[in-house]
Amino acid sequence: MRPQDIAILLKIIAIGRQSWQLKDLAATLYISASEVSESLNRSYLAGLVDYDKKKVNRQSLMEFLQHGLRYVFPLQPGGLANGIPTAHTHPYMKEFFKSDLIYVWPDLHGKSRGLVVEPLYAKQVEAVKQDEKLYKLLALIDVIRVGRRREINIAVSELSKIILHEPSKQPASH
Repeated sequence: MRPQDIAILLKIIAIGRQSWQLKDLAATLYISASEVSESLNRSYLAGLVDYDKKKVNRQSLMEFLQHGLRYVFPLQPGGLANGIPTAHTHPYMKEFFKSDLIYVWPDLHGKSRGLVVEPLYAKQVEAVKQDEKLYKLLALIDVIRVGRRREINIAVSELSKIILHEPSKQPASH
């Protein structure tokens, strides 16, 4: 697996029941269609998507995020930079944590200054500016990667609520 594979799977979760095509996924993530295709192939081999590569195996993904993510994609925060808040600094997570530490994904237009957390892939910041749900999911992932046990437990709980809750199909119109 590669780090962008996680972002791609989370984007599919964020899309929910809306239909999507590979080119649309690629465009909204700022990743080439060939990279998305290769990623979905890797995720299929890992058992994280179905045969058609359209549906995420949510339970398997959740198990990987909870038990494997921090070992496969470890994170060591870097120096100070301006950027977009992530991990427990994300606006949603502030209701759970009070901390003086600020973590950011580097962004020239970012209004927060904090310790640099490298995004999972190069254009991740551009993608999250367009998708609040993806932003929240990726920030929760960073809590798992940089947090302490209590923080990680809360992030896992919040991720579980989103990932394991599969939206129901839209009712057919008559």
